[in-house]
Amino acid sequence: MSSFQQILNDPKPVLIDFYAEWCGPCKMMPPILKELKEKMGETLRIIKIDVDKNQQIASKYQVRGVPTLMLMKEGSVLWKLWGDGCK
Repeated sequence: MSSFQQILNDPKPVLIDFYAEWCGPCKMMPPILKELKEKMGETLRIIKIDVDKNQQIASKYQVRGVPTLMLMKEGSVLWKLWGDGCK
């Protein structure tokens, strides 16, 4: 399995779903992300990061609430959207 940093530095875009198990709005994301993956195929990698289990990563990317979606390519943040759902 690739390390998180290797995934982020890959030339393939990566959509990161920062979530928490206790967050209601986060539970609505899986079907949306599944549909996106079906449309994008292998051109996009989607990963999920539990902010409670990965606090250091969440802090590094300034995740202030969940769900937060972040699109990265070759280590650079291209787009970021965070919800007010849960903090």
